[in-house]
Amino acid sequence: MINKENIISQIRAHKQNANLNFKLKTDTHRFTKELFATLFNFPNDLDEDLDRLERLFENLVELACWEIDKKCSKVWDDYVAQLPEILRKLNLDAEAIFENDPAATSIEEVYLAYPGFHAIAIYRLSHALHQKGFPIVPRLMTEYAHHITGVDINPGAVIGEYFFMDHATGIVIGETAVIKDHVKLYQGVTLGALSVAKDLSAVKRHPTIEDNVTIYANATILGGDTVIGANSIIGGNVWLTKSVPPYSLVSHKPEILIRELEKKE
Repeated sequence: MINKENIISQIRAHKQNANLNFKLKTDTHRFTKELFATLFNFPNDLDEDLDRLERLFENLVELACWEIDKKCSKVWDDYVAQLPEILRKLNLDAEAIFENDPAATSIEEVYLAYPGFHAIAIYRLSHALHQKGFPIVPRLMTEYAHHITGVDINPGAVIGEYFFMDHATGIVIGETAVIKDHVKLYQGVTLGALSVAKDLSAVKRHPTIEDNVTIYANATILGGDTVIGANSIIGGNVWLTKSVPPYSLVSHKPEILIRELEKKE
């Protein structure tokens, strides 16, 4: 017969993190969805919505702010004041998608159906919290976006205006990546690090992408010193660990071998 008390005792002995509460994860998901709806639903009662968001944020403060010296409750006023500017940037992102994708039939379709837009929206909302030093919640927000869109953007990355991700699935943007304005990424692009050593956590490990760069599907660009010059085009499946100057065209030329089959007599 199972000794339930003994099992419970052993489980408790192996629990190592007194701060861990998965309610923080589910509450962050709810907060993120409510943020998205507040910015884009129309019509809605913004006064009521902002009050509800503040209450949700207060719950996150209770769950996430384990360090007593962190004044997490002071973050909300500064954060909510940034929402108009975040919305302005997101409207530009939606415009970039609509203008660059022939498959987009309306701007409403972009807001409702495009995973790339959903991912950049949650990134921008999380990045503002990340800049305030609010613990763990920004990362949970972008991991929620990763789960529903297949796009992995660290909230610490810096992304400029008029950003376009076509198809988007499989895109990875690391914590110290810098992306300037009018950049286009296609599915499967990785902006990553050359090294993952823990002692490099405070070092710029991910590349910088200058203005008006297009990076096609499955290209991989690595390294904190790697800079892709403005107005460059990086072809599909390219692997780059060194900088390229402005107006570069970088392509990958696959070797094509045609195998002749023996004819059966």
